[in-house]
Amino acid sequence: MRQTEKNVSPMSNEGRNAYVIEHITAALLELLREKPIEEISISELCELAGIGRASFYRNFNSKEDILLAYIRKLFQEWTAEGSQSGNRPLSEFLRSLFSHFEKHRDFYELLNQRKLIYLLKDVIIGLSGPKPEQSKEEAYTRAYIAYTLYGWIEVWFQRGMQETAEEIAGMFQNRGL
Repeated sequence: MRQTEKNVSPMSNEGRNAYVIEHITAALLELLREKPIEEISISELCELAGIGRASFYRNFNSKEDILLAYIRKLFQEWTAEGSQSGNRPLSEFLRSLFSHFEKHRDFYELLNQRKLIYLLKDVIIGLSGPKPEQSKEEAYTRAYIAYTLYGWIEVWFQRGMQETAEEIAGMFQNRGL
């Protein structure tokens, strides 16, 4: 069939991809509330999202990639708010970060419940971890901070997110970190 103005979608490729990503993310989160990620098939996911398998594979390699993209999106929103400013004390950075987790509590609790919290590690390391261009002292210092931060986050989730962002920041401040 020859494409004409009447039979070509007015939605751009970017718009279609955004549609696919939004719907597949929502579908995966809905299914994760019902069962573990291992029990969710790509076919089931695509059917619930109302998209074809080709659309899934055009945007993602795995179901975990969907969650990573969503985590990165949430973190981009957080950084756009100026919450990651490098000039602030570490306790203020932590207060802001844990407030972000509290704001999206349902999502992060779901990740924890389904034993997917490990997906946060790459995002945390990317945010505050070492970079190749850094000196060895700075690289190791940043690695220490990033992995310590991830450890605190993981323990916080394992403990049921009991402590508030204020309490977490206070614990770091009291430790002189």
